[in-house]
Amino acid sequence: MSEADTSGPGENIADSTAEAVGKVGEALEYVERARGHLYSFHQLIGHADLLLGEAVDALREDGHEEIAETLQTEMVGRNVLDGRWTFQIMEEFDDTYWQPFREHTDRIRNELTDGVRHLHEARMKESRRTHGHPDHTKEPPGKDSSDSGGHPL
Repeated sequence: MSEADTSGPGENIADSTAEAVGKVGEALEYVERARGHLYSFHQLIGHADLLLGEAVDALREDGHEEIAETLQTEMVGRNVLDGRWTFQIMEEFDDTYWQPFREHTDRIRNELTDGVRHLHEARMKESRRTHGHPDHTKEPPGKDSSDSGGHPL
């Protein structure tokens, strides 16, 4: 921005650019949801393995040694993917996909929208809200756009 330019961050960004960067952010939101599902998978499989271990112990106590031993040997602690427990899947996903995606999203936002998060949505809110209506305020009570985290629109 030049010294004569008094506009705030994000105000001179083309709508099409704001929308495209918004789509990158939305894609990351879907990745975040998928990551949450992976964590659910991780916790569910871990819990199932612990329950299976308890079942093996109970079968042994009831004299079903052969069945218990087969389950212990074949299933308790088994890899869910070749060479991997679920924590390894999580770590690999985080390192090879999730973290790089977050870094690219941050870089793109910083380069193309002056670092303003959700610029497209902020513009949409500004165009759709009823100005002057108490339930359509720009920011939460006691906060203005110059505060940290506020939107400059």
